[in-house]
Amino acid sequence: MSFVDIAGLVKGASKGEGLGNAFLSNIREMNALLHVVRCFDDENVVHVDGVIEPLKDVETINLELIFADLEVLDKRDQKLEKLIRSGDTEAKKHKVIIDSLRTLMENGNLPNLDSFDGEEIKFIESMNLLSTKPMVLIANMSDDESRNKVGDLAEYAKKNDINIIPAVIKVEHELATLEEDEQAEYLELLDMDEPVLNKVILAGYKLLNLETYFTAGPKESRAWTVRKNSLAPQAAGVIHTDFERGFIKAEVISYEDFLTCNGESGARKEGKLRLEGKDYLVMDGDIIHFKFNV
Repeated sequence: MSFVDIAGLVKGASKGEGLGNAFLSNIREMNALLHVVRCFDDENVVHVDGVIEPLKDVETINLELIFADLEVLDKRDQKLEKLIRSGDTEAKKHKVIIDSLRTLMENGNLPNLDSFDGEEIKFIESMNLLSTKPMVLIANMSDDESRNKVGDLAEYAKKNDINIIPAVIKVEHELATLEEDEQAEYLELLDMDEPVLNKVILAGYKLLNLETYFTAGPKESRAWTVRKNSLAPQAAGVIHTDFERGFIKAEVISYEDFLTCNGESGARKEGKLRLEGKDYLVMDGDIIHFKFNV
C-alpha cells in the first residue's frame, strides 16, 4: 500500500482554480481518498477562507469531486447515445446507471455503491469516478483542546459511516524524528498507545480490503499484503508468479499459535501446523511456507 500526498484542493478546482484539474486527475488514479481536514483555530496559520469550518471544507472538496465526475458522466453519456441508436442493449443499461448517478450527484450526494448490484458496480468502477472512492477523514487538531472544532465533522462522519481519525499532526511530526526507544517514552508521556500513523495504515488496509500474511525463516521474516479472501495460490503469487503457477500446498500456522508456541518448531511439536491446498482462504496474520514446483 502506497500513500501519495497531493496539494490541497480549493473551491473551483474542477474548473481549474488553484492547482485544478491536473491534481484531480492524479486523484483519479488512487484506490481510496484520505482527507486531512484542519480542525483547529490558530491566528498564526491562515485558512484560505479566513474561517475554520471543517465540515464546510469537506463539503467543498466533495462538491469539487462531484463536479469533475459530472463531466466524466456527460462524456460517457454522449458515447452511449450513439451506441443506443445502433441498437446496443448493453448501452441502454449503462445509461440507466449514469442517469441514476447523475441524479445523486446533482443533489450534492456522494454515490453509495451499496445500492448497485455487482455488474452495475463493475461498470461504475470502469469510469474511475472520484466521488465513489472510499475515504477516511483525518481531523488535524491542536494539542490545545480549546482551539479544536471537530463536533460537526464527527457527526457527519458518523451519519455517513466514514472513519474519522483525530490527529495532532504537529506531534506526529515530532514522533517521526525520534528513535524507536525515544518514541516509546514520548508516547507514554502523551498517554498514547501508538502513533496515529499506525491507525492510518490500518484504516487504509480496511478501506482497501487488504490483509497481511507472513513468511518466516532463519534469515528473514517478511510481511506480504494481499486482498481479503485471497486463495493460497494467489497469496503465493505475491511473492513470485512461479509460486502461484507451480503451487502444491501451503504449510500454515495461525499468528496466535505461532506466538503461543514460540515459533515454528514449537507449533510443529504442538500439532498447530496445518497443510492447506489450493482452496484455502488466507487469514490475516497467517504464517505460511509454500510448496511449489515449476
